[in-house]
Amino acid sequence: MVTHYKVAGHLACGSHGSSLASSSKLNQVKCHNCRNTDVYKEARKAERNAARRAARRSKAAHVSSDWRAAWREKLSAMPGRQRLPRGFGGQPYV
Repeated sequence: MVTHYKVAGHLACGSHGSSLASSSKLNQVKCHNCRNTDVYKEARKAERNAARRAARRSKAAHVSSDWRAAWREKLSAMPGRQRLPRGFGGQPYV
């Protein structure tokens, strides 16, 4: 059975009928006409980009917190009044 892409209450390919199977989940769509529409392609692109952004954020959050903590420890261990670099506001001297 062919599953159509449903967006805003309408089928993307323009088919009509109350007994047609439809889904708003992109992976379940089997209709080639629906998959060829600009609406489907834009939704697919947005979903893919959102997944990539989420992966980058989770990876970047771990990396950024590690080097900052190590840098603060290194500066704290140094003798004397060492200045912190820009971006470490609220604490002019260690």
